[in-house]
Amino acid sequence: MENLVQYLLDEASLWVPRVIGVAVILVVFFILSKIVNGIITRTAERLDFDRNLTSILARTSSITLIIFGLVTALGTLGVNVSALVAGLGLTGFALGFALRDSISNLLSGVLILLYRPFMTGNRIRISGYEGTVISIDLRYTELESDGNKVLIPNSKLFTDPVTVLSSGNR
Repeated sequence: MENLVQYLLDEASLWVPRVIGVAVILVVFFILSKIVNGIITRTAERLDFDRNLTSILARTSSITLIIFGLVTALGTLGVNVSALVAGLGLTGFALGFALRDSISNLLSGVLILLYRPFMTGNRIRISGYEGTVISIDLRYTELESDGNKVLIPNSKLFTDPVTVLSSGNR
């Protein structure tokens, strides 16, 4: 019985500092993600970026920092993180390949919101569709055309020629 108690005390003396270190690492990265999120939001407001673009940039940076914190914490516990990082890389590659159309629309939406070739209220023509831009989302741009709603994928708007017919209300 004394051997068991001594063994548990020895193991606790090894694991308690690691667990405390992991907790500190997780808290630091969580706080850091909130700080970076606030910095991105305030800077984007000052530079007059689109809210959708700001939101996705802030969320992506927060999630990236939290994942980096989790990997660091696992490394502190003694987990082989090189295999984990390689697995995450392969998983990211497979997901990127499977979702390439959605990712293309998302990135095109970000670039459209960033470069602003047209804005809400503009009348545009693309690939036989003509209408007034109602909204620009990260995936689709919505046009109002003869009382109909037309959703055009952003990747099409980014790769095909777009004619801006009128400036509309800015």
